[in-house]
Amino acid sequence: MRTPLSVVIGAGGTGGHIYPGLALADALRRAVPEAVVSFVGTRRGLEGELIPAAGYRLHTVDMIPFDPALGARRYLLPAALLKSAAQARAVLRDQGARIAVGMGGYPSAPVVLGARMAGLPSLIHESNAVPGRANRFAARLTPHIAVAFDTGHLPGAITTGMPIAAALAGLDRAALRPAARAALGVPKGARLVLVNGGSLGAARLTEAALGLAERWRDREGLHLLIKTGPAALPAARTALHGHPTARAVPYLDRMDLAYAAADLVVCRAGSATVAELATTGVPAVLVPYPHAPGDHQTHNARVLTDAGAGLLLPDAETTAGRLAALVEPLLADPARLAAMSGAAEPGPHARAADLLAEHVMRLAAPTVPLLKEHASWN
Repeated sequence: MRTPLSVVIGAGGTGGHIYPGLALADALRRAVPEAVVSFVGTRRGLEGELIPAAGYRLHTVDMIPFDPALGARRYLLPAALLKSAAQARAVLRDQGARIAVGMGGYPSAPVVLGARMAGLPSLIHESNAVPGRANRFAARLTPHIAVAFDTGHLPGAITTGMPIAAALAGLDRAALRPAARAALGVPKGARLVLVNGGSLGAARLTEAALGLAERWRDREGLHLLIKTGPAALPAARTALHGHPTARAVPYLDRMDLAYAAADLVVCRAGSATVAELATTGVPAVLVPYPHAPGDHQTHNARVLTDAGAGLLLPDAETTAGRLAALVEPLLADPARLAAMSGAAEPGPHARAADLLAEHVMRLAAPTVPLLKEHASWN
């Protein structure tokens, strides 16, 4: 009996690492339906909720973040890495893995190191314009590196784009828009602004959006959908009690509906969000998280702003008044919104999950054919 393809993916912390990992897992399953795909993460990130909910097995290791803010605890990092790598190696052996994939976040490094200890091939995918600490370390352990954005920070890497969900990769906003607006309760002719703070929400964006909602309380043609994250939801719903055109949600299961219905998005500039916006062509006001390592969210945002598909708003300036001054003229100018949408450069993101899956399969089983444009990567 032929042994099925078994792949272990390291991804954790935030949705920016987990969702691309899930997109890769789905692509592997599409290509090889009998493939066994599982994940390695920790007990502290969103992976404990998101990965099992998507139907994949999650193994946990005892890794700590690559974070200078740990203070004296950072001296525990080498020991924690060796321990978690040994745990990852045991997972790889238990799963009969042929390859390990690191998608970023601190579970990524132990998986790649564990693969090296087990004598297995590995691959890392860097999603941000500036590499994170975990992947900068992991890049020393494998020659197989893929990146979402071609910025030259990881020499020798190939550019696959950012793996995104199939529903977004093939999204036709115009075709889905009527059904999406009906599902979200947005009347015909009204303008909808989606405020997306990411998988955990963003306090700065939520606060500014609530102030904007108060300014718009008597303006029936302006609607707000605020994704707060679970922690901020109760306070946001209290603030919006009785509001006719604004509502808060902890998360959105159907981002395709949200993007199709929205006229404008106000959001952080995580790599997954930037890739989704570039692919779907939704105009955006981007508020980079100011404490991201290497200020990588600002670099991510420039992919859109330099193309004319978005506007950049510094976090420190993000107030209800400043947001209104940017957003209201855009909503009143459909031609400008259309121009911003048309300026978005989709790049390779719509095909990234399938392309990355092909590379994974090639490394796991060299007889799997590779796309011609990347046939030089061995």
